[in-house]
Amino acid sequence: MIILMNILLNFGIGLIVTLSLNLEVGYMNLPQFGRMLAVLVGATVAGGVAGRVIAALLGFPFGVEFAGADNYRIVNDINMILEKNPILSILYLILTLILAAALGGIMGYLTAYPAIRLREAYLGITLLAFADILQNIIWFYDPIAGGTQGINVVDPFRFFGPKRFEASVYVIVAVALLVFIYIEFLTRSPYGRVLKAIRDAETAAAVYGKNIVQMRAFTMIIGGAIAAIAGALWALYTGSFKAITYTRLLWTFWPWAYMMLGGTGNNLGVLVGVLIFSMFRTYITIYKHEISSYLMISAEWLEYILVGLVIVLIVLIRPQGLIPEKPTHIIPRREIEKIISSQEQGSSEKR
Repeated sequence: MIILMNILLNFGIGLIVTLSLNLEVGYMNLPQFGRMLAVLVGATVAGGVAGRVIAALLGFPFGVEFAGADNYRIVNDINMILEKNPILSILYLILTLILAAALGGIMGYLTAYPAIRLREAYLGITLLAFADILQNIIWFYDPIAGGTQGINVVDPFRFFGPKRFEASVYVIVAVALLVFIYIEFLTRSPYGRVLKAIRDAETAAAVYGKNIVQMRAFTMIIGGAIAAIAGALWALYTGSFKAITYTRLLWTFWPWAYMMLGGTGNNLGVLVGVLIFSMFRTYITIYKHEISSYLMISAEWLEYILVGLVIVLIVLIRPQGLIPEKPTHIIPRREIEKIISSQEQGSSEKR
């Protein structure tokens, strides 16, 4: 049961982040190497923004005191209140996710300005630098979220009691599936077809009147909002927040590996890639001591080796991923088949 719960946890969080990455990379062809930025914003909202809001509503200190030495006591007192009030806990959870999505979208809009002017590696490096800058600000400026000491996060799952772990995992998976459905509808809509048109032939899309700048900004807003939801859910699940624990490996390069394994530009492929990787990561984590006895290195390094190895093998052997992207048919398949059959009949009659 513990193994299954860990797989579902990694799957749920990984799916949300990777779907947001796939929207920007797979459909818009943006070199998004700063995915950690939006995730970190969402986690900071859960720890330092939504927590302050609920503290103020319940009459607890709102300002610097919330992230200071009294943080543990304040959060514990709030958790005791939420434990006896499921409705308030659910409202707090919804509020946290809404705030995280809003600020994540704002951060996506701000980072869209470099995307207007920069291309390829230059944009990727810039987004990567933005993520590191924000991490250092939150890490060294204590009033935001406790600085180097970190901060305890108000727990909306406390009212589940002994089933708190399982319930929080189920909520995360449910949110992940809702995000998957939303992204599927979005990418199958005219908006998704415009993204593919810009990705495949930007000049032609501009000639046909598509606003490239606006589409880039809108895509980064949606991607940032979705990734921030994943960051908020992770902070709520762990019950604590430290900016330094949100690394590029976990929140940028792992999602890239998930996406490349499953298939870039294919949401179903992303789901499959995340599931496979989640199983591998969980088994490595649980059985790392047993694995270490058979290896010359510590099993803790297997994650680093695995992500690098998978990316290299995918590029060399199957660059399209396990489930390649399928062409989008604007006209229903039946109509296409009728047109093809009528053309074939006409050509046969001429002969």
